[in-house]
Amino acid sequence: MSTTSKRQLKLAIGLQGGGGHWRDPDVRADGSVSIDAYAEYARIGEEGRFDFGFIADSAYITKDSTDHFLSRLEPLSALSAVAARTSRIGLLGTFTTSYSEPFTTARQLASLDVISGGRAGWNAVTSALEGVARNHGHDRLHEHALRYRIAREYIEVVKGLWDSWEDDAFVRDKQTGVYVDRDKMHTLDHAGEFFKVQGPLNIERSPQGRPVVFQAGASDVGRDLAARHADGVFSDFAATGDLARAKEYYDDLKSRAKAYGRDPDHILVFPSIRPILGDTEDEARDNYQRLIDELDVGHAVKYLSRYFSFFDFGQFPLDEPLPDLGEIGNNSFKSTAEYYKKIARERQLTLRQLAFIATAPPDDFVGTPLQVADKIQHFFEQRAVDGFIVGGSHKAAREFVAKVVPILQERGIFRREYEHATLRGNLGLPFPENRHALARRAAQAPEEAAA
Repeated sequence: MSTTSKRQLKLAIGLQGGGGHWRDPDVRADGSVSIDAYAEYARIGEEGRFDFGFIADSAYITKDSTDHFLSRLEPLSALSAVAARTSRIGLLGTFTTSYSEPFTTARQLASLDVISGGRAGWNAVTSALEGVARNHGHDRLHEHALRYRIAREYIEVVKGLWDSWEDDAFVRDKQTGVYVDRDKMHTLDHAGEFFKVQGPLNIERSPQGRPVVFQAGASDVGRDLAARHADGVFSDFAATGDLARAKEYYDDLKSRAKAYGRDPDHILVFPSIRPILGDTEDEARDNYQRLIDELDVGHAVKYLSRYFSFFDFGQFPLDEPLPDLGEIGNNSFKSTAEYYKKIARERQLTLRQLAFIATAPPDDFVGTPLQVADKIQHFFEQRAVDGFIVGGSHKAAREFVAKVVPILQERGIFRREYEHATLRGNLGLPFPENRHALARRAAQAPEEAAA
């Protein structure tokens, strides 16, 4: 396949210490609570010149939760520790907009951004499990559309707080005795439908201005929120190897961003994939089948149930076509639940088959390093993705970096060295000018012109 133009592929790595089933010989049994396991993923990603490492999260478990979810590190704590063990890779974590306060989230992420020298990112989620609500003093989950109205205002507040200080406010000049220019501190004074926040935030801006914001909504309101506010979007539409479906999502998101007056190139689409490699195609397929054979069907069904707010699938036979699930899952992970219901109906899948698809998608990123690189390049060049989040065990991640990344580099679509010190810079995103500094310069412009 030919080399491409200046547009560059982006890559990320999942930092969850588990990285697979805990009984897998290549997976640490205690990986979900081992900071060494998290840091090792980040080290592998940094060695491969990946853009960022990502930690997914949820604040609810049941006895039916998958094993690694039962005890895992909270993202901010883990990312802060990983920041001290890395120097270039970005650090992205999941924080809810439904059951937390924007001032706290803004301060925590701004602190991580300063600690890491401008490498922090935020996956803003709306929480899609009923139990999350009950863990935060609510009887039930907010209705789907309401969750996104809250999220929109929440993100606007957080971004406003991140502009509390102009970039050059903190002088710290020991000779003159000036620590900070207090005229460059700004309160927010926000009073909206859901939040009332005065500000200012008590931490300065980082070298990248403010953390990068990601969003994962695939429903109509989720896409709209992402198009308004996100720098990047997590999408699973490419994970199954369905190019047409991935491209539809990509084109729709970019057109929505353009309609809001944004540059479509400044919102990046990242699906998650779990490449499985072999020296031959048959070996790779055998490796995938081995993964399926080692999966416990009970574990797989539990994993599937999470997308449906832990609906009890145990009431259905494992090896008969699933009945129509109706509205089940519509107020949980809505778009994912709808997708699984759709393919179960269209393909007449059994519960066992659907559970294995959810747990270990039979995607097209299974093959030799050359075949996987070809597939990645094809999706990228067809503008169905801007990058990928690579999952799997430490061993699988090392293999991907050693065997697939060099092919992508040789073809000129992936970096050989980091271009910038910040996450925003490496993603090719513009520096977010402080709105108060912009207003100050605009006010000074007429005076300077008159002078």
